[in-house]
Amino acid sequence: MSAGTTVGTSALSIVDGEFVRDGRPHRILSGSMHYFRVHPAQWRDRLERLVALGLNTVDTYVAWNFHERRRGEPDWSGWRDLEGFVALAGELGLDVIVRPGPYICAEWDNGGFPAWLSGAPGMRLRSSHPAYLDAVDAWFGELLPRLAPLQASHGGPIVAVQLENEYGSYADDADYLAWLHDRLVAGGITELIYTADGPTELMQDGGSVPGVLATATFGSRAAQAASMLRERRDGEPFVCAELWNGWFDHWGDPHHVRTPAGAAGVVADILAEGGSLSLYMAHGGTNFGLWSGANHDGARLQPTQTSYDSHAPVAENGAITEKFRLIREVLVDATGRAPGEASPTPAVLPAATLPLRPIAGLLETVRRAGHEVRSAMPPSFEELGLDAGLALYRAEPIVPRGGALLTVRGLRDRAVVFVDGVRVAVLDADQAAAGVRIAGEGRAVVLELLVENQGRINYGPLLGEGKGILGGVQLDRRLVQRWSTRALPLDEWGEHELGFRKWAANQDDSADSVLTSGPSPEPVDHRDGLATAVLEVEEPADAFLALPGSGKGFVWVNGFLLGRYWQIGPQLTYYVPAPLLRAGENTITVLELEHLGGTVELRPQAELGPEQEYIETFD
Repeated sequence: MSAGTTVGTSALSIVDGEFVRDGRPHRILSGSMHYFRVHPAQWRDRLERLVALGLNTVDTYVAWNFHERRRGEPDWSGWRDLEGFVALAGELGLDVIVRPGPYICAEWDNGGFPAWLSGAPGMRLRSSHPAYLDAVDAWFGELLPRLAPLQASHGGPIVAVQLENEYGSYADDADYLAWLHDRLVAGGITELIYTADGPTELMQDGGSVPGVLATATFGSRAAQAASMLRERRDGEPFVCAELWNGWFDHWGDPHHVRTPAGAAGVVADILAEGGSLSLYMAHGGTNFGLWSGANHDGARLQPTQTSYDSHAPVAENGAITEKFRLIREVLVDATGRAPGEASPTPAVLPAATLPLRPIAGLLETVRRAGHEVRSAMPPSFEELGLDAGLALYRAEPIVPRGGALLTVRGLRDRAVVFVDGVRVAVLDADQAAAGVRIAGEGRAVVLELLVENQGRINYGPLLGEGKGILGGVQLDRRLVQRWSTRALPLDEWGEHELGFRKWAANQDDSADSVLTSGPSPEPVDHRDGLATAVLEVEEPADAFLALPGSGKGFVWVNGFLLGRYWQIGPQLTYYVPAPLLRAGENTITVLELEHLGGTVELRPQAELGPEQEYIETFD
């Protein structure tokens, strides 16, 4: 593109290197908010807060696996009502940018890809591989007819659509990107299409498409990014498609923050360059259920925690922060428009301590759940048709006198090991490969491995890697065979599956629970397993839940899986949206993998852990 030209017939045109909207110069002032990370009853509140921040646009990814967990069964209802979210944003006066991927990263499980896709034999994600393109074609056949009528050209709020996502950080298949562009157009996308990549030559070379607006994603050095883009793309507007004004957190790491003044300063830098921007995140929300993904630094897995607060201007519970106030001031100065004030922070339930009542030991619970699948070798999660959760592997090998070294090849990601019902070890991938010695008396033992998927990798070359036991299990040099495995999709368990009603009525555990198959129940082990607490509420409000003394596990509220918890933090509290609660009695249930505490606490505010400033740079 060259100066003096006009590009496109969409709502956003490019004239002399600048955006024009409805015949007037325009600057995109956007913020990221993901409908799949915010309870739908709170969409309006959070979008109104983005308006109050001074933004004119909201952008969201579309998570393929959130809608099509099982192949050929897409779901657009309830929480998955993407069209309803887009329409609501338009009703509030916001333009909408949609980022349909099909890869989204987003610290989301598997980068948004369904496990049935990534687990298909021979699959090559994010490439011109025919089987992959066929799957994307079918998915876009479902998605694009829902988006096209919501474009500005049809009177809707969608003004732009992103092509893939930071593809130049991953690969360089230009044919794939060209195919995706043509598929968007064939699917009825007439508004602005753009690419988004890091601000380096390497990343822009791999991810840019000729004739398609190229934007950058970064957290600092705005002038440097603007210069690089303008040198490469004369006549195009400067756009920061993701301004990292905060950052996400991995389990076991500090809580990443960015100073309000520092974040607002980079916003001012972009605007001083005449640029447009999107705050990533404007409102982060929560990785409810088992949707949080994981990274890998080349040496270890880095699972992402449940909170996705991301130190955003609008906090996880909708609270207005100092960062909100400072960024708002910068936007008001730049535009001369002062939006209405944000509504007060939503109410929070008062502090309380609730006794946690043990119900069933860990082995008792998982042995009685699901159905056994028998196989010669331990199956992967993908072979079990299991997206996320746990798998219980059981075999009965003979352990020689003097014991043997138990090793697990390809453990993904963590295993609690039991021998004859006794916990003997907890292994991660490295420990599993090194092995653990188990005692033996020359007889068969019941060997059980409870394997946890801690989140599928969402970024980098290990994207699409499988879960479970991907190799074999050995005693010294001998393979262990003849396995019985139970798939435990915890995010599909609810009040009925967990027996809340029955246990609350103090009925016999073994009488009518769905968790009925398998060996007879053992005595409750108060050190781990299933436990419940009862919360009485007069009027539902937000809550911050803590589990002091508990180690690692999963927590449900009224049958809704809030997410994972882990004592290593950084987060110490878990956000409970008010719509999950009801007036009267509410049941909190935990499945503890390590050691069960005695109480559940409600705390008056979020506790997200020790802070560490983090600013992403490209050197």
